[in-house]
Amino acid sequence: MKLNSRHVSQRWVMAVMGMMGVTMAYVMRACLGITLTQMVKPVVVVDGGVKSVRHDYCPMQKSSSRGHPKSNRTETVEDEFQHRFDWDEKTQGEILSSFYYGYILTHLPGGVLSQRFGGKHTMGIGILSTAIFTLMTPYVSNMGPKPLTILRFVEGLGEGTTYPALYTLLAQWAPPEEKGKLSTVVFAGAQIGNIFSNFLSGFIIQYIPGGWPNVFYFFGITSLIWFVLWCMFVYNDPKSHPFISDMERDYLKQSIGSLERKKDLPPTPWKSILTSWQIWALIFIEVGHDWGAFTIISDLPKYMSDVLHFSISENGLLSSFPFIAQWVTSILASILADWLISKRIMSVTAVRKIFAIIGNVGPGIGVMCASFVGCDKMIATLCFTLGMALMGFCYPSIRVNSLDLSPNYSSTIMALVNGIGCLSGMATPYIAGILTPNRTVLEWRLVFWIMMIVMTSSSVLYGLFGSGELQPWDDFEQHYLKEKEKSEKGLPMDERLSIIHSKSIEDEKSLNN
Repeated sequence: MKLNSRHVSQRWVMAVMGMMGVTMAYVMRACLGITLTQMVKPVVVVDGGVKSVRHDYCPMQKSSSRGHPKSNRTETVEDEFQHRFDWDEKTQGEILSSFYYGYILTHLPGGVLSQRFGGKHTMGIGILSTAIFTLMTPYVSNMGPKPLTILRFVEGLGEGTTYPALYTLLAQWAPPEEKGKLSTVVFAGAQIGNIFSNFLSGFIIQYIPGGWPNVFYFFGITSLIWFVLWCMFVYNDPKSHPFISDMERDYLKQSIGSLERKKDLPPTPWKSILTSWQIWALIFIEVGHDWGAFTIISDLPKYMSDVLHFSISENGLLSSFPFIAQWVTSILASILADWLISKRIMSVTAVRKIFAIIGNVGPGIGVMCASFVGCDKMIATLCFTLGMALMGFCYPSIRVNSLDLSPNYSSTIMALVNGIGCLSGMATPYIAGILTPNRTVLEWRLVFWIMMIVMTSSSVLYGLFGSGELQPWDDFEQHYLKEKEKSEKGLPMDERLSIIHSKSIEDEKSLNN
């Protein structure tokens, strides 16, 4: 096994396992959004002393799998709802947002721990704890909304270390010319997680005996299996990896500048970081991006259920379409971004800014269009899908920008940026709950207006002050090795790797002599 593993690119093993880890993090985070539609009772109004389910604006289908007729405005509340929780929209918003209160608290500690001890165990232990608490969710839900809110808060504490740990790993494993592709593969786990959380949750609830608790059992157990594989196959850096090939190790040393984390770094330059307009521009656009992303992750299944009246199986399938489109676009956009930079058609700064603006403004326009198409379910789903597809442009821009600005302190910067961005995750579910007490399309339209304004304004600030250049306070010049291999730029990758390997052998011989 050891011999065969030397023929496998270990940086891509790290990237694929990292992607699977992000997938696990997002399925455990996002599955509650769609599951909640089956955990709580529908909105009811009293009509002549009879409790009825209210369906304003969009009519219900005349027939359903439940086997009873429905009018366009009301349906009788039957025994199927009696075992559901009686939680109003505000309570649901508090439950959904509580995750991010914990999530934001462990970002900076996660960045510090990752810089000091490496990203492998920092991320692994965080996902492990979240998996255990996910398995506890059905039991705690029956205790009431407050205990569930506390549990989700603690889950957020575990997941808060995920991104800082991954940035530390990428700084050690991603060569400059592959940074866009490797980063996009890793962070594509976010879209894959959202796809699986919606599609599989709907399938499990609809077809697996036992209902919604099975969603948490399935994703919790799957995450435990991932943790075992992560511990077996991923290492903090190339130097500590026991079966990386000599050629890959030499290539990473030449392209990145070192094979292990710098343990003698000076203290984090907080003053320089906190007074950098480039960092604050990244924070602004991260807040805008997260506002839109968390609105869709938390509330799209509710919109599909409450306004468009999709069944749970339809909801799970169609709620996953926007994230499938986003995943495909993120991969294509990363290839395009790396090509534009490697061919010197555009500067790193220009690529980051243009892609970030497309990825932020596009989704805002998409959700607004969806709210204005009325009750046409397919057109509304198409608008959501096209808008979220454009969000894929954020991955080779916003998601890698901290690596551009400061490879040495990327995990700490990412913790700061993503931590502040998560304020959006704390706010959006709660605000949506307050603004949509009756769950009508007009109420949701206001939610989407706010989303578009926040995303557009943050894009303007990033366009003015953002950058993709290495900052002077990072002191990591050899990361780019600008003079290296100028004469070899036109050679195929295999020949370049052979040259790098030969140079490494010559250097070793000269040192021995």
